[in-house]
Amino acid sequence: MSFRRVLIACALSCAVAPALAGEVLVSAAASLTNAFKDLATQYEAAHPDTKILTTFGASDVVLRQITEGAPADIFASADQKAMDKAAAAQAIDPASRMNFVRNEVVLVVPADNPRQIQSLQDLAKPDVQRIALGNPDSVPVGRYTRAALEKAGAWEVVKAHEILGQNVRQVLSYVERGEVDAGFVFATDAAIMKDKVKVVQSVATPEPVVYPIALVRRDGRAPEAADFLKYVVSPAGQAVLAQYGFAKP
Repeated sequence: MSFRRVLIACALSCAVAPALAGEVLVSAAASLTNAFKDLATQYEAAHPDTKILTTFGASDVVLRQITEGAPADIFASADQKAMDKAAAAQAIDPASRMNFVRNEVVLVVPADNPRQIQSLQDLAKPDVQRIALGNPDSVPVGRYTRAALEKAGAWEVVKAHEILGQNVRQVLSYVERGEVDAGFVFATDAAIMKDKVKVVQSVATPEPVVYPIALVRRDGRAPEAADFLKYVVSPAGQAVLAQYGFAKP
């Protein structure tokens, strides 16, 4: 085998290397970042022999990483569509799938609200030119937002001024920095930036914003993964999630 082939083989094997003993790999929606980091800390305090390693991003992107071989033991999605894709790809253990939290979509503006936006109707003002939302093709909050705006008859107005984010935290950042006039994020994301963004309206979605979680189907899955999943849905885990604004499903 040539030296170049050895390097390529090594790179591929390293990219899909299994976790070390006692490590649980959690791949989750970006909106779960703060809550899951706290869950990991709490769980590790009670289980010092276990390390919870987390990665976050748009649910569809995280799932694509899993299906392409990135190691993961648990997948937590911000909507059912991403988890349905995981099930169709046989990337999860379907028996372990369950709904574990509820959220909602909100319309947010920069804290000083220079365009004086108070509702969806105000997005049609001539001076409102930049509206951020998650990309509906790959980001759950974008899918929820589009469905809600289509139902409310406001999608075309927003579409004409859309600034697409690759995950909900990017949308939140656009609003927080005043780079857009308004944006659509989850209520839990708005809550972590309540000094930088202002919620002006909760947006009714045709489908409830319910998050599913499941064990990933793969060889070498950490045996501790099932226990961490149980912790997430336990009263103790739910109490941590509630601190970040998530409701019970």
